[in-house]
Amino acid sequence: MSVRQWLAVGVVLVTASLAHAQVASGPTAGDTVKPLKVFAVVGEVMDKEVDYAAERKDKPTIYVFIQAEKFDRPMNRFLKTLDGKVKEAYSEAHIVAVWLSDDKAKTKEYLPRVQMSVQYQTTALTYFTGEKAGPNDWTINADAHITVVVANKAKVAAAFGYQSINETDVPTVEDALKKAIGK
Repeated sequence: MSVRQWLAVGVVLVTASLAHAQVASGPTAGDTVKPLKVFAVVGEVMDKEVDYAAERKDKPTIYVFIQAEKFDRPMNRFLKTLDGKVKEAYSEAHIVAVWLSDDKAKTKEYLPRVQMSVQYQTTALTYFTGEKAGPNDWTINADAHITVVVANKAKVAAAFGYQSINETDVPTVEDALKKAIGK
């Protein structure tokens, strides 16, 4: 291979890795899970405000914070694939997807349509009722289009912030969940 070809391969690899670059977002591993008051639209709890951190308590939970305007098909494929893995292998685990949006009414109408289309099995669809930046105690970075927080026994096991995500990122989150529950 020529030097020019090697450089082209290097550029492709760097570009691919940057496409899924992580940004710091979410609480630190080892932190206690803080209260998470959201409006539950679809899931175990429906059509009411709930503190999902209190609801899930010591159960393994993956909290997914989604910048509403950034929700797209690759992000949906990530969430759908993760939903399938959790349903298949982790009976106690659950996913709580929290939309961060300025337009609460629009989000409340939108989430049931997402559920009808995608048919999540273990994922609750909710929206944060406060500021679009998300709950202060969860340290959500606005630069992260999606923040994934893995928790068990009311402790944060891992947090990931992504500017771009798809189903190929599920194994990283699944590994964090396995480690958190001791599998």
